[in-house]
This record gives sequence, C-alpha cells and structure tokens, in this order.
Amino acid sequence: MSSTFETGLVTGASAGLGEEFATQLSQRLARLVLVARRGERLEEIATDLRARFEVEVLVLSADLAESSERERVYREVRAHGWTVDVLVNNAGLGDYGEFRTSEWPRNEAMLRVNVEALTHLAHLFLPTMIASEGGAIINVSSLASTLPIPDFAVYAATKAYVSSFSEALRMEVREFGVEVLAVCPGPVQTEFGKVAARSEGGPGMPGGRENFYVPRQQVVAESLAALEAGRARVYPGWKVAAAAAGISLLPMFAIRLIMASRPRRQKLLE
Repeated sequence: MSSTFETGLVTGASAGLGEEFATQLSQRLARLVLVARRGERLEEIATDLRARFEVEVLVLSADLAESSERERVYREVRAHGWTVDVLVNNAGLGDYGEFRTSEWPRNEAMLRVNVEALTHLAHLFLPTMIASEGGAIINVSSLASTLPIPDFAVYAATKAYVSSFSEALRMEVREFGVEVLAVCPGPVQTEFGKVAARSEGGPGMPGGRENFYVPRQQVVAESLAALEAGRARVYPGWKVAAAAAGISLLPMFAIRLIMASRPRRQKLLE
C-alpha cells in the first residue's frame, strides 16, 4: 500500500471482516472512517483502535441501503476535511433459502447494500482519488460470485456483479494511479451466516463448510498483500483459491448439473 495514503473508509465496520479491515488498516494509515448501522458498537471499536494505534477515527452511523445516507457519509467526511485514499466496500447482506419463499424487503435490502451502496460509494469517492493520482478501492465479493447457487440465488448474483464491476473499474482507473481489488473469500467465522439464515421456517446454512473456513485475520492480510501487489482479485486461503481455480475450468453444463443436484432442504409442496 502506498506510503502516501493517509485515510481509509471501511463500511460494515462493526463486526467481522469490516472490523478486521479497520484493525489492520489502523496499522498502516493515519486516519480511519468507520461506517455501519450500529453506532454504539462502532464507538467501542474506535476507542480500542485509538488506544492501540496512533490513528484518528471518525465514526459515522448510517444505513447504507438508503441513497441519502450514503451521500451524508460523503458530505460528513468532506466536512471533516478528510480525503479518502482507501475505500473498503465491505458491507453486505445475505439470505439463505429458496427464492420463491423469500421476503421481498430482504431481497431489496440485499440488492441495495451489496450492489447499489458499493457502486454509489465508489462513484462518490473515486473522483478525488483520480484528482490526487492515487487511491485504492477494495470491494468485498465472495467465492459465491463464481457460481449460480440455488438457495443463495440473489446473494450469489450480487457478488457476481461485485467481481465483474471491480474488474471493469480497475481497467478504467489504473492509468490514474487507482487500484481496484475484488476480495473473494470463502466461508469466514463472522456474523454473516447467522444473519443470512432465515429465523423461521427456512433452512440453515449448508454443512461441509468447515474445511474451507479461513480466519478473518488471514483474509484481510492476504487482501492487503494482494492490493500492494497490484492484483485484480484474491481468493484468500489456498483451499478457496484451489476451489476457484477448479470452478473456472468447469463448462457451464457441468456447473448446471452439479448445482441442480444439490440436496433439497425444503419440500416443493408444503
């Protein structure tokens, strides 16, 4: 990461990968903006980071599903006199279960946060990066972006967007000194699985994931190393990277056959 970078902004910073990005960036940057809905939790994290590292921390509680809230975050950062050099679009929502039984408000929120918020924040903060001829955007995607996944259809599709958008944006802005990285982790021990599982009547997250778990510290460390190396995409953890490589070799008809033969966790007729 460039030694000239001073300020980072992390969304979804109240837990999981977002909190870990905040921790590791605090060791590299002078200033940090933490964004999430849970303001009290952000304040706790900010207090800890200030005590452990020589870093200034600005806490902004915001619901990124709302366009007006995203614009408010941008205005408050600017009003504070800060210019964001490193934008980490980490905030994301999931929903595990068949699409036919999903609740639309949950799908809508997922689309707004996973797709709209990430794109909007990049659009807001990118011009100043280009003007200063340097910056970095880290978009947290997923290994799920490589596949159409029944029972995870909307989430996987949003992450496919994130990976594709990141690749295209990177091609556009590298000449201006701005790096764009898509981070595609597999399973990580965070609150995501609990939140994505439906509380009533729906299936839980699938089993067999334990062998692919990667510690969040490793995910973030490999992500920042990939950014410094100028890579376009990273799959943290060798097993996840191997799985991604294997998937890339499969023809679509094979992917359809494999994914369609998944164990059904709900009866079609109830």
